[in-house]
Amino acid sequence: MPKIRLAAASLNQIPLDWEGNRLRIVAALDAAREAGAALLCLPELCISAYGCEDTFFAKGVQQTSLEVLLKLLPDTHGMVTTVGLPLVVDGVLYNASALIADGTLVGFAVKQYLAGDGIHYEPRWFHPWPQGKTSQVEIEGKSYPVGDLVFDCQGIKIGFEICRDAWVENRPGMQLAKRGIDILLNPSASHFAFGKQEIRRNFAKQAAREFHVAFVYCNLLGNESGRAIFDGGTLIAAGDRIVAEGPRLSFADSTMATADIDLETIREKRLEALCAAKPQAEVACEFQFPSAVDSIPATQMSPWDASPPPKEEEFARAVALGLHDYLRKSRSRGFVVSLSGGADSSAVATLVWLMVKLASNELGEAGFVERLEYLAEQSSEQSHLPVRGLLTCVYQATKNSGEVTRNAAESVAGALEAEFLHWSVDELVEGYTTTVSKAIGRELTWETDDVSLQNIQARARGPSVWLLANIRGALLLATSNRSEAAVGYATMDGDTCGGLSPIAGIDKAFLLDWLSWMETTGPQGVGPLPALAAVTKQAPTAELRPPSEGQTDEADLMPYAVLDAIERAAIRDRLMPLEVFKELQPELSEYSREQLGTWVERFFTLWCRNQWKRERYAPSFHLDDENLDPKTWCRFPILSSGFERELAELREYLAKMC
Repeated sequence: MPKIRLAAASLNQIPLDWEGNRLRIVAALDAAREAGAALLCLPELCISAYGCEDTFFAKGVQQTSLEVLLKLLPDTHGMVTTVGLPLVVDGVLYNASALIADGTLVGFAVKQYLAGDGIHYEPRWFHPWPQGKTSQVEIEGKSYPVGDLVFDCQGIKIGFEICRDAWVENRPGMQLAKRGIDILLNPSASHFAFGKQEIRRNFAKQAAREFHVAFVYCNLLGNESGRAIFDGGTLIAAGDRIVAEGPRLSFADSTMATADIDLETIREKRLEALCAAKPQAEVACEFQFPSAVDSIPATQMSPWDASPPPKEEEFARAVALGLHDYLRKSRSRGFVVSLSGGADSSAVATLVWLMVKLASNELGEAGFVERLEYLAEQSSEQSHLPVRGLLTCVYQATKNSGEVTRNAAESVAGALEAEFLHWSVDELVEGYTTTVSKAIGRELTWETDDVSLQNIQARARGPSVWLLANIRGALLLATSNRSEAAVGYATMDGDTCGGLSPIAGIDKAFLLDWLSWMETTGPQGVGPLPALAAVTKQAPTAELRPPSEGQTDEADLMPYAVLDAIERAAIRDRLMPLEVFKELQPELSEYSREQLGTWVERFFTLWCRNQWKRERYAPSFHLDDENLDPKTWCRFPILSSGFERELAELREYLAKMC
């Protein structure tokens, strides 16, 4: 049998954007046809988009998905393709992929294992399809097969594992291989996480090697609906290796991987290794796969995407893509950052700069501007695409601010080519404190009102920077990180102000390392930003107490490396206070038992006390399995006993040790 050309495409879709989603599917079909592909695999739920949430329950969404599916049929001529959509069968909602051949709807494969952990809530909307079950669904008077199907296209057999199906131990591919499939398709909506692409590569190679099939994986792309970032990264595997891999974290509407596959060689190995299972449901398809005429080189991964790429590189590209899509899909006219001159706000501003650099490097300046039409007039008068048209940085001083942070903020903003504004909020702070002092009949002092006097300075910065963002029609970015969220070391309506919180999903220790990496190295194709030296040489500080007190974050809390270690053990690994102490004592032996015990108790106390703050954070990007977002990953009661019994056990244990 001659080789056939397989393709997998990623798509950057938008929930309920019916016409836009359809046009992006059609463009991917056209690109695959132009590349000579005989089969194109498209992502899970790509018609409706994956992130429709509870609107999946709406009958209008279910019906419109079918209408778009039928409208797509003429655009599939000359090839086999798959598109994902919500599908009602016998009154029950399922996550399905339609197989279409040369303009004809053939049938539907249905997801068997639903993602119901972490940021995923699929069992809330969909039912899992039982293995081996088949049924029929009627669409506009015609009946179509649906279920655990094998599609036989003139002798070439195709089976499906939809996203999570490939991640479970008893994955459907095992049985499909025994049923004689040649091609195993995996349409996915697999969110970005550090190092996750290597896991995908491994299960793709495992399927190709153990099931003796051609394995085709495709994924969604970009910030589809707010929090999850999909990294694309299409894969085609055969034999025991990845033969094609598309780019990840692209700013394009779609990316594609193609490869020519010799199915005869695959079949010979399968016959040697597998015993055929009893015949099960197969759906005949009249399509005759065309042979690949002219050999083409298989698609290769992006140069930066080494196996595995540095965490700093993945972070830069993932958050930059998330910001890009959030900006254009929210129809905002740029970003505003309250730039304090410290690590967090400098990281946020730098990520916006990277968004412009990476997007314009890939799309070209004209392509980038086309995505953001309001930039066209500004950029036409410039010799290059300005960050200034997208990013405004504001330094808001109080009498407790220092020249070091003021100069750092201006230096970083200048290096980023951002607009830089500065003003003082002392009059506002004085007005609030005077008003309250008169009302309660006493003067507010640092001795009696330390936290309140710190917080009012941070909160006084909120209204003016919100006003600026409103005037500009821009999106205000919050600057609080995950370590601060864990212990509530953030002023609600202060540094948490914003419509999006880009770094709330990442810890402070990593951010400090990332800023140093950006200062000296930077992403491939962009390079370093030396101006960040003005930030990296500082000790992190809120600058809210009088300068004479030498306030630093770590003196207020604990060393960030210790905080992050306690957080991982307590929240990610779900250990109790005494267990956390015993787990970390050997690792943190440079600290005394008493000191470590104090920090563990402080963490748990502050964690419980500040759940209400985490509930109010602006949406953040999901980046790893240590996320604290209660709306997507880590749920905790707002009110609780505060681990009273468990902390008493820790204190008792420490007392005995001493």
